[in-house]
Amino acid sequence: MKPQRRVPALVSVVALITIMAAGVAGYGYSAPASGPNTLAAPESFSGIADPLERSAAYFTELGKVLTNPRCTNCHPAGDRPHQGDVSRLHQPPVFRGTDGFGLETMRCPICHQSANFDPGRVPGHAAWHLAPREMAWQGKTISQICVQIKDPARNGNRSLHDLIEHIGTDTLVGWAWAPGFGRTPAPGTQMEAGALVKAWVDSGAACP
Repeated sequence: MKPQRRVPALVSVVALITIMAAGVAGYGYSAPASGPNTLAAPESFSGIADPLERSAAYFTELGKVLTNPRCTNCHPAGDRPHQGDVSRLHQPPVFRGTDGFGLETMRCPICHQSANFDPGRVPGHAAWHLAPREMAWQGKTISQICVQIKDPARNGNRSLHDLIEHIGTDTLVGWAWAPGFGRTPAPGTQMEAGALVKAWVDSGAACP
């Protein structure tokens, strides 16, 4: 009798999975399966027939990088950077300053040198600084970041094609994939992220 009682439960589970799948399909596109620490290649989205839906799917995949702590920690909503995989407020307390490189009494290069200093767990790059206030991504949805990153007034006065180079080759951005001891790299690789940006721009730069 017990095996017979499991049949209705199994049917219910199958029905629930079907409903969930239909709900995902309702968003207009279905991104290829990729883990949280990887990035799907643009070619893997070829099954999405509608060009704008495919374009939005590219950006959704790129959003795994843009919403990662490696990016949002230095694109904060306020005037203080965040640290680590849990995005805690920077210690010691530091502030943006007028140029993003900190206050006169505590400039970023005082501690952040030209390369990571792993014995002290201090990240480094010659141009280490906070993104401008108008480029804050922390706490925003992927859709909101997409609209923002297309706006030259809120993306560092960059064109869409400038974004391909900025995300795909800029060495400060590239630090996110080589963050040093104790920090998890951004998903995928910088080259893969750049490929997604290019595919997104070339397909119309649609937002999810």
